Amino acid sequence: MVPFGGFYMPVQYSDLGIGDSHKWTREKASLFDVSHMLQHSLSGPGAAALLKQITPSSIDSLEENHSTLSCLLHPTGGIVDDTVITRLGQAEFYFVTNAGCRDKDCEFLASEISHFTKEHPELPVHWETLDDRGLVALQGPLAADILTAVLANPEKDDLSKLYFGQCKNIAIRLASGSTVDVMASRGGYTGEDGFELSIPNSDATVDVTETLLQSAGEDKLRLAGLGARDSLRLEAGMCLYGHDIDDSTTPAEAALGWVVAKDRRTDGGFHGADKIVAQLKPKSKGGAGVERRRVGFTVEVAPAREGAEILDAEGNVVGKVTSGCPSPSTGKNVAMGYVKDGLHKAGTELWAVVRGKKRKAIVTKMPFVETKYYKS
Repeated sequence: MVPFGGFYMPVQYSDLGIGDSHKWTREKASLFDVSHMLQHSLSGPGAAALLKQITPSSIDSLEENHSTLSCLLHPTGGIVDDTVITRLGQAEFYFVTNAGCRDKDCEFLASEISHFTKEHPELPVHWETLDDRGLVALQGPLAADILTAVLANPEKDDLSKLYFGQCKNIAIRLASGSTVDVMASRGGYTGEDGFELSIPNSDATVDVTETLLQSAGEDKLRLAGLGARDSLRLEAGMCLYGHDIDDSTTPAEAALGWVVAKDRRTDGGFHGADKIVAQLKPKSKGGAGVERRRVGFTVEVAPAREGAEILDAEGNVVGKVTSGCPSPSTGKNVAMGYVKDGLHKAGTELWAVVRGKKRKAIVTKMPFVETKYYKS
């Protein structure tokens, strides 16, 4: 157990080591307790307009019960936090942010809402943190079968019609025989098919977790901790806030330009729009470009961990590793980090300094392991 975001979290469970738990998730299914993540509700006539101001997402085109990965942005264009935003109704949204950013995220949101409602008193906004709700992530190729087996109304809540980036309210029949309504969002942080289940309260979260484990059996479903969650998300090329992205990083630098919707690049109106849109266009085409870019690396001999320097052929420091580990799925050492613009193309050979020794680090396209999202 380790302290993480104000909670004590398991790095691993006693039945499986981190590597075995990682492989289990890729081959079967794992259950991650992610109740430490902060769930939010945002509603009211001004909710959509506020989100358009503080994120680069195309909120207007986001359909009900659909989600989009996004970023909360400082006025300077730096990333306050990464988040997934879900539209529940015309003027009702749900989103999840990182536990480690709780204080600064809440301060940011409170300040932005205050400024917005002063400028637009005719567009009130209601925001609350859903501290009473639990959140568990069911991830892996068997996830849909496992969840279907505990549905109270499998025909009504047909998961074969719920695709990646969509959500719906479903009823789960607990082991006790009673039912509980949860919000199931298809997606996750592993690159595998799966669901994040937002559950009404802590008691119900325990009941849902025990029901899933008992129904599936330990030959299909196991609990997994932070260790496997980290190596899985790294293989999937996903950022960890505070490591791979932070307040000083823009979406363009972080290779997250795709979260800036096409219509927002034209219309702007979001924090840091002028800077970010200019960065997305390279200097060769009249844009500002960027000085650094987030890339993936395959490192020979030994894993390069966070903070390892990246060198060019002449020994000049040209970047830094922000995350790295041995990849259980590929048998290679993988990492991500930042390098100077121009050195970001796949196949570029650089060096990572690992325990004082230079190890070849080849820029590698991410994800390192093909994602298996359930799409229409």
